[in-house]
Amino acid sequence: QLQLVESGGGLVQPGGSLRLSCVASGFILDDYAVGWFRQAPGKEREGVSCISPVDGSTYYADSVKERFTISRDNAKNMVYLQMNSLKPEDTAVYYCVLDYRPPTIQTMCTTVPAYWGQGTQVAVSS
Repeated sequence: QLQLVESGGGLVQPGGSLRLSCVASGFILDDYAVGWFRQAPGKEREGVSCISPVDGSTYYADSVKERFTISRDNAKNMVYLQMNSLKPEDTAVYYCVLDYRPPTIQTMCTTVPAYWGQGTQVAVSS
């Protein structure tokens, strides 16, 4: 069974921080690029950040550069998104995503990855 399960979402004030976690099962994580997409109310899903299977190269959407950090722990089948300096426009459902050796990490984060979790809600508000 292939499964991605996110956790760590919640309500936070502007300027605050959250750390999202995702655990993958049914995969050999070393073979897959992983990342995070989000969907805000009334908007389409967008790629937030993705990380390569082995070498650790990363992609970030311009809107989150220098605020969000993606990381992975292949031994634990985990992927994380550390979100700092959160803004109201970061409010969205965040999805853990996974794809098998995409041509580039940017390609993965700007198209539609193969596998998705159910999502975790992040709300940034005063």
